[in-house]
Amino acid sequence: MKTVTKATAKKMPHGMVVETKARKFTIMMDEPKAAGGTDESATPTEHLLCALGACQTIVAFTFAESQGIKLDDFYVEIEGDIDYDGLRDIAPIRKGFLEIRYKMHFKTNSPREEVEKFAVFVEQHCPVGDSLANGVPMKCTGIVIE
Repeated sequence: MKTVTKATAKKMPHGMVVETKARKFTIMMDEPKAAGGTDESATPTEHLLCALGACQTIVAFTFAESQGIKLDDFYVEIEGDIDYDGLRDIAPIRKGFLEIRYKMHFKTNSPREEVEKFAVFVEQHCPVGDSLANGVPMKCTGIVIE
């Protein structure tokens, strides 16, 4: 069953602070001072990494029992490389992440072979990871001038 997920983003009056909303939740995003922001919140790219880690964590805890894993704890360390020369059109390279790396930490008594299989399961069932790994068609559906 297809579900539509919606969000909005609006710049606040100061710096580069952006207020984003999804359903009844608000998340603020910003840029470091060196990039014209106020450094009041994580950047959108940092939030993207957080979204990947959160998604993998939710998948791990949602499916551990059904996959035969007794999961006592789980967390993910994530890092990504960006070359902002691409964003600034200084170099002909992509504007987004060049690579994202993550390390899954499992607290479990399950055998390593089973945990490794489960890690692959988590990767394969994480919607954020799937979106990043396989790309998502994006299209502007309109421009509104107010």
